[in-house]
Amino acid sequence: MESRINRVKAILILFTLITDLLFYISFADIPGEILLHSMFLFNIVYWTVTAVFTGFFLFFKFDQTRREPRILARIYRLSGFFLILYFPKMIFILFRFISTIINLIGIALIFFINLIIRIHLVYHPFHLITYTGAVLSLVLFVLLIYGTLFGRFHFKIERLSLKFKDLPSSFNNFRIVQISDIHLGSWYRKKKKMEEAVNLINNQNADLIIFTGDLVNNFSEEADGWSDILKETRARYGKYSILGNHDYGDYWSWKNTLEKQKNMNYLFKAHKEMNFNLLRNESVKISKNGHQIAIIGVENWGKPPFQQYGDLHQAMKNLKTVPFKILLSHNPSHWSEEVQNKTGIELTFSGHTHAMQFGIKIGKFQWSPIKYMYRCWSGLYGDNGQYLYVNRGLGSIGYPGRVGMRPEITIITLLSDKKNEPV
Repeated sequence: MESRINRVKAILILFTLITDLLFYISFADIPGEILLHSMFLFNIVYWTVTAVFTGFFLFFKFDQTRREPRILARIYRLSGFFLILYFPKMIFILFRFISTIINLIGIALIFFINLIIRIHLVYHPFHLITYTGAVLSLVLFVLLIYGTLFGRFHFKIERLSLKFKDLPSSFNNFRIVQISDIHLGSWYRKKKKMEEAVNLINNQNADLIIFTGDLVNNFSEEADGWSDILKETRARYGKYSILGNHDYGDYWSWKNTLEKQKNMNYLFKAHKEMNFNLLRNESVKISKNGHQIAIIGVENWGKPPFQQYGDLHQAMKNLKTVPFKILLSHNPSHWSEEVQNKTGIELTFSGHTHAMQFGIKIGKFQWSPIKYMYRCWSGLYGDNGQYLYVNRGLGSIGYPGRVGMRPEITIITLLSDKKNEPV
């Protein structure tokens, strides 16, 4: 663990120094020269920030035995600040590099034309790409700040209705509220925001509340102090939850397997204190007016490098007589690999992607870089009467903010196609 941390620190130090140096040099032949090379105060501030980050990465000691959410919350905020400063710089450097390559090609072409035809053409440097990069970097910088200050808790309620032929008529207009990816370790001292989310959930008059994984970031102590708030979420037919990839403690260094198992047991207790029925490769039947539907919950199942703890076959035992099945599976890849066209599960709920916490959503159009990693990454997907809904998540991780992809509370109303069904 310590050697891995040292490697990461070395990479971050090199990245910081190289990025700041390239960014500084990139302004050498555009109007930014006046700003960067003439303003003494600006130079002091610019390189002081570089020195602070470099010094922090160099001297920071990470005690892996201290599982304190407060410490990780500070690191989380610092990582967000680092991203806000350096990601726009990378964008500008990329555009500046492209501009430089184009200008070098232009200079070479003019040189050979002059040499062959024996005329005297003068090449004028092309700066439009550089200026475009500067504008995009500035816009991105502003958006990242906005996403941190406001977008992170700008909750969005997504509503849709789905009609099913196999849904018993007693469950017509059955309202399911889905939340996902809370990541409590990233909510440090934000209890009022959580209370706001809980109030929004309760205002939806849910028949069922489901939570599709990632309650914490690294360890179960991050759930301390949140039970009194989250247990206030209410639904007529209960609340059900599953585990996400972050819940297993796989991203933390443990002394031994016993310590890791104690961490898991503590997390199970947290789900119970929040009045969530945790489903671990198992199912429950919900009855209404003599009819039944099944709620199936599997442990995390994802494509490598994510673990495949989920056992869908085990979870679906004794459900042959249940006409309508709902699956809770954290990673949407599971639907494509094991559910779609391979089972009789009509509706699956997932999370995991966060829609990368960055993208564009205007009406039905949506785009995020995460789409190049996951075929199903946000919203509703359907095929042959089977549906998957991917929730963008309520919390955040990595970048402590959201740009374009707001934190989500989903309300899906089930509609039955059955008519005159006997009770």
